[in-house]
Amino acid sequence: MRNDRILSLLGLAVKGRNLVSGEFSTEKAVKAGKAELVIVSSDASDNTKKLFTDKCRFYNIPFYLYGTKAELGMAIGKDVRSSVAVMDKGLAEAIIKRLEDS
Repeated sequence: MRNDRILSLLGLAVKGRNLVSGEFSTEKAVKAGKAELVIVSSDASDNTKKLFTDKCRFYNIPFYLYGTKAELGMAIGKDVRSSVAVMDKGLAEAIIKRLEDS
């Protein structure tokens, strides 16, 4: 796995109950204005990528493609996940900084 730091920060977000995963929960968090960052796996379907690209642009939420469904799922202790939303501003900023550097 590459850049484990980003994935371990996602794991930290889960422990602090600051992360939701899965398409439905992620979209709900975006619409509710609770998401500070959305990450979609690079192997997600084109529909999923488009859905979150558009939603995040509309709600002005940072959006990144990163990792695979398996990597995202493993990082948060779940099965494969194509999308996650980080709810904590500080954690989101730390993850964005690392995503920008990678």
